[in-house]
Formats: sequence, C-alpha cells, structure tokens
Amino acid sequence: MRVAVFGGRGMIGSRITTELVRRGHTVRVVDHAGSKPRPIVAGTGSAAAETTNAASVTEAVRGADAVVSAIGPGPGQDPSVLLSSARGLIAGLKRAGVPRLVVVGGAGSLEVRPGVELMDTSEFPAAWKPLAEAHRAALAVYRDEPELEWTVIAPAAQIEPGARSGHYRAGGDQLLTDAHGESRISAEDFAVAVVDELETPHHIRRRFTVASP
Repeated sequence: MRVAVFGGRGMIGSRITTELVRRGHTVRVVDHAGSKPRPIVAGTGSAAAETTNAASVTEAVRGADAVVSAIGPGPGQDPSVLLSSARGLIAGLKRAGVPRLVVVGGAGSLEVRPGVELMDTSEFPAAWKPLAEAHRAALAVYRDEPELEWTVIAPAAQIEPGARSGHYRAGGDQLLTDAHGESRISAEDFAVAVVDELETPHHIRRRFTVASP
C-alpha cells in the first residue's frame, strides 16, 4: 500500500511511519509547506504541503492509496488549525482521488460516563482544553463527510513513547481504562492500531479508541 503520512516526524507520526515501513508499505512523509523535505526513515519518500490548503494537499498525496494525518498545532499555533486542516485534507484527498484517510484524534471528547466527556471533568488539565476542543470540532467535520472513507482513532488519555507489544484494546466513543482506572497506551502500540485499521478497515466513517490491554 502507498501511504502518505502528514505529521510523520512527530512523536506519534514517526512511530506510525516506522510501523508502516516495518510491514512493507511504501511511505511518503509529508512535512509542513516551506520546510525542506527529507526522509525520516530509510526507505521513505518525502513531500511538503499545507494541510489547510486543499490544492497543496492534492499535490502531496497524488498517487497514494491512503493517507494518515498525525498533525498537531506547532509551537504558538492556534489549535483551531486542526479544524481548517480537516477541511483541507478532505477536499484535497477527494480531488486527488485518494479514498482512505485515517486521522489521529484526541481523547478529550471521549465519554467517561453517559453524556460527560473527559475534557469536561475537573481532572482534565485546563491547559489542554483548547486542543481537546479543536479535536472535537475537527471530528464533527469528519462526521459530516459522507463520501471519503475516513476513520478517526483516539488514543488513551495518556500516550507516550514506550514498548511495542503489538497488543491493544479497541472501543467506541467511551474512554478505555484498566483495572486501576488508568487509561494509557504506548505510541508504538497506537501505531500498530493505526496500521491495522489501514490494512483491515473496521471503522469506516467512525471514530474509535484504543488503549493498552
């Protein structure tokens, strides 16, 4: 499979790129427009694009079978860029004829109990709320898209570099926790889940979440 990865140099995106290469896929890492394209992992290609610009996205993904978006706001950048990027990605992929998009979402809008999202609890850090709200707004854009085969994958509440076990639990729109009430996953196992969904789609036009077993 030929896969273009936006945000492929980030903490999560770089691990998705590594997992794709590990499984033999052809990968193109797409950087921000204006940066110097360069491979991040041996055997990958590179390109540059502005995710908020549909024409730029189209040129970067042309010829791909699928796209992964692991983008996040850069230093000092308004988190609402996730919303405009969602629109740019959808329009750009459709113009390029790329049918599949898998997006790294956020855990903040997952439910901790019926009608209550994680981001609305007292334990949720106030500093993270603008980003969580931006992820929620972007999710609404994807949910309004009836043609593109999109999937949003939300990580557990805590995601950080760690070991690749190759195992995870999958859920729907509810936060997954373990026997100790913790919600976590390694970035490596999250990448496994992303590539599994690309290879064997089970959540077309849906959001789902994953956490450690």
